[in-house]
Amino acid sequence: MAKKKQLRLIAEMARKIRAYRELKSRPRESQKYALDYGTMKRPHTGKMLPVLAWQDVRRESRLFSLLAGMRLFGVGRLFTRKSWLEDHTEPSYWQITKVKVDYTSENMDHGKAWGILTLKGKQESEVKEVDKVMYHDWRLVPKHMEQQFKDFEPVPEPPVRYVPYPPLLRAMLLAKHKKATGAVLAEEPVLPLKRDVLLSKDYFRSQEQEAQRTEGTAV
Repeated sequence: MAKKKQLRLIAEMARKIRAYRELKSRPRESQKYALDYGTMKRPHTGKMLPVLAWQDVRRESRLFSLLAGMRLFGVGRLFTRKSWLEDHTEPSYWQITKVKVDYTSENMDHGKAWGILTLKGKQESEVKEVDKVMYHDWRLVPKHMEQQFKDFEPVPEPPVRYVPYPPLLRAMLLAKHKKATGAVLAEEPVLPLKRDVLLSKDYFRSQEQEAQRTEGTAV
């Protein structure tokens, strides 16, 4: 008969106490992202901000610096970023739906926010957490411009264009298809000019693994 496992109540309680103390000692957002504007260093880590960011830090605002001074912490309002205004002609913004403020921060200018993202005029369907809230490039969309942002209609994407394969690659594709199926390819192979995948190391590694599964490892 199997021996019953004895519960080590004291050890279990000690484990929970250690986990609780570790959670309580974890730095809050207001401590982690606090910034000394004189030296441009974060006191918690001692790291200095990049020199290229100093101008934006002095002129622009963080998201919660704007939310802290607004009614209902800006729920329902639109917020954009300076980098989006400079990089995109289409409107890109967040519509805030929920805010969780860190009330332990001095000016209640830290916390988490959730909303609906519209990037380059295309609105996402799901509510998700707003990222990069500590960046100093957030701007409030004025009330009289909100409808202009919302009424924007994105330009439809142009159709994908195709070009014929180079002669040598075309001959290789036709020979491979004939060897695999025993028949001549009915349609002329064409190469799309739109790339649907990111040609990263992970992509090529997955292609090699797929080829090894189908063809086997060379001896």
